Amino acid sequence: MTSTLGSTLRLRPAATWHALEPLWQGDEPIVQAGLPHTQMAPAWQMLLLGDGSPTRHLQLLTGQPTEVDVIDMSPIGMDSDRAPDSILAVPGPRIRRQVWLRTPSGERLAYATSWWEASHVDEYLQNRSLPIWASLARLRTELYRDVQGLCYGHSAALEAAFGYPGPFWGRHYLFWHHRQPLTLIYEVFSPYLIRYLGPMQMGTEGCKDAHM
Repeated sequence: MTSTLGSTLRLRPAATWHALEPLWQGDEPIVQAGLPHTQMAPAWQMLLLGDGSPTRHLQLLTGQPTEVDVIDMSPIGMDSDRAPDSILAVPGPRIRRQVWLRTPSGERLAYATSWWEASHVDEYLQNRSLPIWASLARLRTELYRDVQGLCYGHSAALEAAFGYPGPFWGRHYLFWHHRQPLTLIYEVFSPYLIRYLGPMQMGTEGCKDAHM
């Protein structure tokens, strides 16, 4: 697995990150209960609501290694950075990391932003070119992925990057280690995955029925 940008010293700090403009959002109780299949197909629910590694899932779906392009490593101090409220669980000062998850041929599968306690990021991301799952697996780090919320919405930047029109499905979750929050991660998945997972089955009626 490789990266076009592997060092914090080579990265130009980004002013912002690609948050979805939500058409619908679901909180933790909705995550735990699951969604009607008319709103999100079972295969997509396994990807978005499951507690397994998305990097590993993408590799199994495509049959190809999941590679990482690191596009941002920015110190943000104690700023909330327009992140989900769960960022308050991550001690500061913080560093924001943005990546594309892609196939070796360059097809972008997902976008991810994560927020880390600045004093610990080098400990857990020793090789910045590896996906977070691979980095923590090498360290034999025991983790609990706590999915906090779902979002369905638009992003012009992600439309351009994925090469597909929105809206897109995204989620955010906390990684817990030794009963302490390690990092907050926000992920958005490309509609390219329809070829492996089938239709998303997101309908207008399902969206109205599931409002928080």
